[in-house]
Amino acid sequence: MTFILSIMVLSSFALLAGAIFLGRRDGWSIKPVLMMVLAVVILGNAALLSIPNERGLAPAEADFKN
Repeated sequence: MTFILSIMVLSSFALLAGAIFLGRRDGWSIKPVLMMVLAVVILGNAALLSIPNERGLAPAEADFKN
């Protein structure tokens, strides 16, 4: 699961870099803004999967069989 979290964070940084590049090159139209929104949503999901619960386990590490 840590691999998936890493991919989520890396893809959000790539989206942010691409949005800044597009915004500076073509102007701040809807596409770069939506790319930034998507990056924030992905980072939020990664943060939610990393925050520990009352048992001290992050949802990404928790055993869902119990």
